[in-house]
Amino acid sequence: MASKNTICLWYNGAAEEAARFYAATFPDSAVGAIHRAPGDYPSGTEGDVLVVEFTVMGIPCIGLNGGPGFSHSEAFSFQVATDDQAETDRLWNAIIDNGGQESACGWCKDKWGLSWQITPRALTAAIADPDRAAAKRAFEAMMQMGKIDIAAIEAARRG
Repeated sequence: MASKNTICLWYNGAAEEAARFYAATFPDSAVGAIHRAPGDYPSGTEGDVLVVEFTVMGIPCIGLNGGPGFSHSEAFSFQVATDDQAETDRLWNAIIDNGGQESACGWCKDKWGLSWQITPRALTAAIADPDRAAAKRAFEAMMQMGKIDIAAIEAARRG
């Protein structure tokens, strides 16, 4: 990869599967080079997929098949700004329907445990509203949601 700074994501043997899912799901995403282990290592054998280069929405990433030693946590997430409810629904449902798990406030996890924030731009605008009462109403509405409902956020913002 040409980028000097690349996100390295640890997987337990599923880096290629995850990269292919991200490339099929998110715009401006692709799978690049796939590197196989030149020898045996603690979690695999010579010839196994060791590293997968990919991009997620233009962000360069490496998927490392490092084994079961580490797992993803909410301390790292991809935040995806969506333009409308259709895009929000499509991305959220793609993650959940592919073995993922719902969480709160627009957060979900994919089947590999990686966290995603599917965040409509309307939500970001609502909670940044200079009318602090409107922002608070939108924020309180968001706190009750899994997947973000833009119409409900806008209704709460209006009061």
